Amino acid sequence: MSVALLWVVSPNSEVSNGTGFLDSVREGNRVPGRDRNSTWKERIKKGGRQRWNFGSLNAGLRYSDLGGSRTGNGSSFAVQSSLVASPAGEMAVSSEKKVYDVVLKQAALVKRQLRSTDDLEVKPDIVLPGNLGLLSEAYDRCGEVCAEYAKTFYLGTLLMTPDRRRAIWAIYVWCRRTDELVDGPNASHITPQALDRWEARLEDIFSGRPFDMLDAALSDTVSRFPVDIQPFRDMVEGMRMDLWKSRYMNFDELYLYCYYVAGTVGLMSVPIMGIAPESKATTESVYNAALALGIANQLTNILRDVGEDARRGRIYLPQDELAQAGLSGEDIFAGRVTDKWRIFMKKQIQRARKFFDQAEKGVAELSSASRWPVLASLLLYRKILDEIEANDYNNFTRRAYVSKPKKLLTLPIAYARSLVPPKLTSSSLAKT
Repeated sequence: MSVALLWVVSPNSEVSNGTGFLDSVREGNRVPGRDRNSTWKERIKKGGRQRWNFGSLNAGLRYSDLGGSRTGNGSSFAVQSSLVASPAGEMAVSSEKKVYDVVLKQAALVKRQLRSTDDLEVKPDIVLPGNLGLLSEAYDRCGEVCAEYAKTFYLGTLLMTPDRRRAIWAIYVWCRRTDELVDGPNASHITPQALDRWEARLEDIFSGRPFDMLDAALSDTVSRFPVDIQPFRDMVEGMRMDLWKSRYMNFDELYLYCYYVAGTVGLMSVPIMGIAPESKATTESVYNAALALGIANQLTNILRDVGEDARRGRIYLPQDELAQAGLSGEDIFAGRVTDKWRIFMKKQIQRARKFFDQAEKGVAELSSASRWPVLASLLLYRKILDEIEANDYNNFTRRAYVSKPKKLLTLPIAYARSLVPPKLTSSSLAKT
């Protein structure tokens, strides 16, 4: 299931590229005192300016070579998301409550920065090979990826300050690489151990020990902005779910999945986007709106891709709601567009639009330079729901998409609306 990366329509091309991921995971137990970036250094020295193909950032990796995940001292390493409770806990606490606990934590980081930068945890210096020129090149590479596969959003980022722009590019690239582990050309070969190693590599990034240039850009970003590691861990957890889970019994289960693979992106991005100084909304409410946008985007992906997912044996729709509508998995796999299906789809679209509405309230609270790319993406993604309706709810054999003319018409509308300063109070952005 493609992740709604930074609120942009999922990329649709796959090209081979080597990023050194296999080298990093092969190392397993590292030799004490060894430079953790030696592989990157050697590659830079030998090849000078690297050439990158950006379609499939993790393609060409032999995942069968991956063993159990290990830390530097050889101990087992398998980080579980703090949101994954015991079976008894999951029955007692709703997914929305568990996710909102993470929202509160992210908001607290930003509020601490607003009070005093001295209050922030001091993060380690980044171990960078070479000089600042290489770091600048790393950010440029991230920008090229974003420009290639998220054109509309990329144009919007050009309105941001240089620091915010580069940081958003770095986050986009990490999310894309993570998504490609389970959705790219090598997805059939991915193992839980591969994701464990990817998460171990994430820990290195946040500890200031990047493996390659793209990692270095993110490592620098998280040292400059109050970005917490938990949403990144949770996205990896969403990738794990895709390895074993193909049905969702109810919306509570589906909500948690949507948070893992898309809502996390909103939490990653708010510290970079920034909240408008004149905003009167609470920090928590802005984060919750960003979360709602990720949920809305992923629900839209799910509704758009019902037929595509069914051909892969997956149904990302609440099983209990299907049963209440008189539908079953057989109806999905058969691709029957019936009156029952239309009624069911209308309710699913209505739910997605409610999340979009909640998210839109928060866009106005972002810093002025960040509003346009987010609002443009929101409006364009929401239009996919309109297209599903226009296709008479046939999302089995017809893919809903927004035409280029409609996109071009939407961009100036989004820009004009992004110029409106925040007018909302914290009460109007209260969590729903």
